[in-house]
Amino acid sequence: MNHPPPMKLRHLQREVATALELALVALAPNAIIDSLANAAGLLVALSELPLDNEALSLWAKDATERAERTLATWEAWQVDRRPTA
Repeated sequence: MNHPPPMKLRHLQREVATALELALVALAPNAIIDSLANAAGLLVALSELPLDNEALSLWAKDATERAERTLATWEAWQVDRRPTA
């Protein structure tokens, strides 16, 4: 089965959780906050489960890809909001 290594899931989970906290404080758009919260929840749940069956392996792969896309959206929103000198 081809799923992300547990270490990658843990690091991504931390990164998404931090991004969610920052997005809440920055008053990011609801869509970004919802996507980060969704990704964070899936990563937490998957980190508690054995990924040795096909269904969970597919969920882990999909959740990882979704979390990475969501982080990219969050980072792009942050860049757009940075003041220029």
